[in-house]
Amino acid sequence: MATVTVTATARPDRTSVRGNPAYQAYLILRTGFIVAPILFGLDKFTNLLADWTTYLAPAVDRLVPGSASGAMLAVGIVEIVAGLVVAVRPKVGGYLVAAWLAGIITNLLLLGDHYDVALRDFGLLLAALALARLATAFQPNHDAAAV
Repeated sequence: MATVTVTATARPDRTSVRGNPAYQAYLILRTGFIVAPILFGLDKFTNLLADWTTYLAPAVDRLVPGSASGAMLAVGIVEIVAGLVVAVRPKVGGYLVAAWLAGIITNLLLLGDHYDVALRDFGLLLAALALARLATAFQPNHDAAAV
């Protein structure tokens, strides 16, 4: 009868993980998906970057109660929360941001304009999915405790 020996592998030290290109990609994506949603969310309250109401499809505007400005304030809150979720739980946050981007893409397609922005947001959606997948490798215990 053959004997199988199982040995515990040592956890890689921080230096080797930091030099890992996949870990570096994870950090880049995580940082981007923390900062960008929070900044864009905050801008919904100031409209410094854009008049965000022009990006709201009339069909969506009719569905939500209140004004387009009020809807954009709610959007801003959701974006800020999404960025904070990425900061705390990147695996969950990555999927949350991807779902949010799918909603933005749908809105832009309903608007019948800004197809270039919709295509860019599709690229961001793929990046958010990549973040969620990478988080399973680099934050496995952190996110497992949250579920």
